[in-house]
Amino acid sequence: MYEVLEDFARTNDLREVSTGLKLIIGLSSILLSVSSPGLIAPLLVAVSMSTAILFLAKIPAKVYARLLLIPVTFTLMSITVILFITGGGEVLFEVPGLPLTITTGSVNLAILLLARVFGGMCSLYFIALTTPMTGIFDILRKLRVPAVFIDLAMLTYRFIFILIEEVGEIHRAQEMRLGYGRFRESVQTFGMLSGALFIRTWESGEALVLAMDARCYDGKFDVPDDARPISALSLAAVLIYCFAILSISLSTGGLTLV
Repeated sequence: MYEVLEDFARTNDLREVSTGLKLIIGLSSILLSVSSPGLIAPLLVAVSMSTAILFLAKIPAKVYARLLLIPVTFTLMSITVILFITGGGEVLFEVPGLPLTITTGSVNLAILLLARVFGGMCSLYFIALTTPMTGIFDILRKLRVPAVFIDLAMLTYRFIFILIEEVGEIHRAQEMRLGYGRFRESVQTFGMLSGALFIRTWESGEALVLAMDARCYDGKFDVPDDARPISALSLAAVLIYCFAILSISLSTGGLTLV
């Protein structure tokens, strides 16, 4: 996953656009989506961000669909619970013998939450698929964020995916040895995976420290300078887009489907 996101972030057709501009439109879209009182604005954000990802950044549709499948799955599970525990409005469905009902209020809330999550995740993927992390770290440096925080963020970001790679390698090796054939064997195998992961992660950390010492690490990582200016026309277009989404959000806040 790390290679997929970073590769597309560095090779997409929007790579030459200013990192600051992409962060402005991405973060603004996230805030507008999650705070919208209606579902029209988040859906418009999702459509516009998806259009930018697929047609402007030229990210393959299969890759984008696989990435969206992860948050959508968790959201659908949450919405199922909300449908049955949220009251208000006319009863649409009732489970016989159980205090579980679906009302118009729960349906509208579930649809609104789905639209908010979809709009927010599309905006987040717009940032992740078009903006390398080095550019984001450079923006943090220019915003006078403490160097210690930036260094920790860089190390944490890197080690997250080292952990994922290590887990994948160990899990594949265990599956080839039929370590997950039965439940008891699965529990034992998982315990072995956890222990091996801890040891290999510790070894990776020590190797990183030795590599940094060999390169005369002085307590501060160098962040590449991302010197792409934001043009006045581009900034104006982004502000117009955000104002349009905000206006639609405020004017359609009371719209419901049921």
